[in-house]
Amino acid sequence: MVDSDDGEARRADGSGEPAAAPPPGDPDIDDLLAKLDALRDTVDEGHEREEVRQTISLVERMPGTGALAERITKYTTRDLAESFVGAVLFALPLLVEGGVFEIAAWFAATTVAGVPVLLIGHVGFVFLATAGLLYYADFRQIAIRNPIFGLIPRRYVGVLLVSLATASAMLLFWGRLHEGDPTALERVGRIAVVWAAAAFGAGLGDILPGESKGEDLGKFDLDIGDD
Repeated sequence: MVDSDDGEARRADGSGEPAAAPPPGDPDIDDLLAKLDALRDTVDEGHEREEVRQTISLVERMPGTGALAERITKYTTRDLAESFVGAVLFALPLLVEGGVFEIAAWFAATTVAGVPVLLIGHVGFVFLATAGLLYYADFRQIAIRNPIFGLIPRRYVGVLLVSLATASAMLLFWGRLHEGDPTALERVGRIAVVWAAAAFGAGLGDILPGESKGEDLGKFDLDIGDD
């Protein structure tokens, strides 16, 4: 005999298949896009996938007011370029500052059992500050779609990597990374100090202009052979 809970989970047509999950009580655009993403993963035919893509694109371009108008859903190559420009602008002043060397030396000298605890704490601060800027400072409403490994937001990783690469390259090209014959740990410290400013600039450069045009750097469908 089927109990009441199991009976509620069956379709009304008697097919015995589990019923679809009920819609949320207060649905929004994120819920609709999540449903469309799930639908895109389940369809088999190439033309059906294309129709779902077009529907998602249409929903993302729907006009909004207030907070919806400031909502960011896509992550594109233009966002990467904006992050690079922001990172350069915020990193430039530090490249001529001798204080960067002093802070790096302090990081390298302050250790516990040989572990540079302040340097590690500083790197953790960069990670937390970047996350706070992107997702909690309310400059823009940023949707997290297609995260890496289903967990890590693509925009977060992009901002951190672009800013780290920019800080490292600028210190190297400007001759500031090896100036004064620093130790390896001091060089890491110099990069970390400039990285903090570059990450902040990269985050602002990405989100302040709002939604970028272009192709979303999301999932890549390898439907070779689909019509």
